[in-house]
Amino acid sequence: MQAYPHIYRVAGSAELEGAVTLTSAGLDAIESWPPAEFGGPGDAWSPETLLVGAIADCFVLSFRAIARASGLTWTRVQCSVDAKLDRVDGVTRFTDYILNADLHVPADTDIEAAQKALHKAKRSCLISNSLLAEGELIAVVHNEG
Repeated sequence: MQAYPHIYRVAGSAELEGAVTLTSAGLDAIESWPPAEFGGPGDAWSPETLLVGAIADCFVLSFRAIARASGLTWTRVQCSVDAKLDRVDGVTRFTDYILNADLHVPADTDIEAAQKALHKAKRSCLISNSLLAEGELIAVVHNEG
């Protein structure tokens, strides 16, 4: 890993109407539209879905690193995030989210160690740590035995 601080640069550009094109050096461009709740088409990535997706992505990547470092054996992890956008004191922001994680492990895996790794991943996720929103983890470990 590189020393801190890390700098990430993304550019957004748009015409009078249409999508916002997001670009970053070395990456494919992606399009973003307002979500349906803000008058957008509802069938495209939006800033809101990108942010919630970043929570899920960061959780999975954090879990993968923690499991590797601790020697935890697992076969598959899946998570979904439900985040609530609300107005608080005149400011629209994400107020809370629920992260549902399903982890599949071999039959001989220590379930308690697997649960601890999932909770450590939530505490370690730099995206959710950067948000004001309160997060809850619902973690289920499936023993494949």
